[in-house]
Amino acid sequence: MALTGRAALLAALGSIPVGILEPSWTGILAVNGPLALACACDFALAAPVRRLVLTRSGDTSTRLGETADVTLSITNPSRRLLRARLRDAWPPSSWQPGTEVEGSRHRVTVPPGERRRVTTRLRPTRRGDRQADRVTIRSYGPLGLFSRQGTHKVPWTVRVLPPFTSRKHLPSKLARLRELDGRTSVLTRGEGTEFDSLREYVPGDDTRSIDWRATARQTSVAVRTWRPERDRHILLVLDTGRTSAGRVGDVPRLDAALDAALLLAALASRAGDRVALLAYDRRARALVQGRSAGDVLPSLVEVMATLEPELVETDARGLTAAALRTAPQRSLIVLFTTLDAAPVEQGLLPVLPQLTQRHTVLVASVADPHIARMAQARGDVEAVYEAAAAAQAQSERHRTAEQLRRHGVTVVDATPDELAPALADAYLALKAAGRL
Repeated sequence: MALTGRAALLAALGSIPVGILEPSWTGILAVNGPLALACACDFALAAPVRRLVLTRSGDTSTRLGETADVTLSITNPSRRLLRARLRDAWPPSSWQPGTEVEGSRHRVTVPPGERRRVTTRLRPTRRGDRQADRVTIRSYGPLGLFSRQGTHKVPWTVRVLPPFTSRKHLPSKLARLRELDGRTSVLTRGEGTEFDSLREYVPGDDTRSIDWRATARQTSVAVRTWRPERDRHILLVLDTGRTSAGRVGDVPRLDAALDAALLLAALASRAGDRVALLAYDRRARALVQGRSAGDVLPSLVEVMATLEPELVETDARGLTAAALRTAPQRSLIVLFTTLDAAPVEQGLLPVLPQLTQRHTVLVASVADPHIARMAQARGDVEAVYEAAAAAQAQSERHRTAEQLRRHGVTVVDATPDELAPALADAYLALKAAGRL
């Protein structure tokens, strides 16, 4: 029985001494005519790569930690069957460690004149824009001996948005906001709040809220209820200088600040306040203002996606001037920066009166949880020295925070996991006290 295809080739190879096979394929082709013909036919029957038509579709954005599916369509206009291996190349940060090979390589078979799709699943490890590099295709003949290889540029961009992990705290903060807003039985009163309505006095109410004129017109004691003022201005100022690049836990300080800023923006927009954002180091890196309540959060997320720390010293005077230009009316300015002594004492403190005389200022800083663990370490000499160093670092931060408080600044200093809810609580406290 005559042998065809791969069987014929293997029979031909079996008739050739092993020593001839080892140096190169050239020796094989020179001594064996049937093998040369088989190889030539295999190469000729491999579908051409340059004529393939490739297009993309799929996700254009995803949150950090989630997946994005990008579909690659391969159209084969030739009259030969395409048997190929394909590599869809993306930047290394588009994958979880160790999953790039599995996610970017595909086998595909496309009959003549038809189209097939393959899907590349990305799981980015960093914020920002991830752009497709190139698609490399290796087309094989029916025997798999020879192949044609080529590359195609098929542009596509996936924007990786901040994860906004602190959104889990939003329901509880909104419940507290409803209490402040007078929509539950718990009502508050503070300087600068708006009169809401009258109700009957119950034991425990502040006697200063009694409306004596209304009481005189009825048989029961009437008290005024109040709600916090709306339409206040909130300016979120992100210090994107070198101190924001330091890693605290598993994330840079800037990423923890972004997460806290998103929770505060979501809460403030629900409270009816106007939210703006300024990112600054030696120049403005991002500016978002004039957005409606429904559009402010998507706008902030879009801008924050590509925001990265700059390895430069922050210009405190320039930051202050930019903040004053962005917030011409009385506002709550929330400054996300470090509590390290040198940047605050040499940079922020000299210009702080320019902000505090016109605005309410709140400083939010990311604390390192590792320092707290070091401060509690005991057991050997090295651990005691680490505890002493951690205690000294904590003492310096407390001293810096106290200096800011003496200038009328509210300070929130918390670890990455605790910063967002602590900042939201500080905002609600200011609102309840009528300081906005």
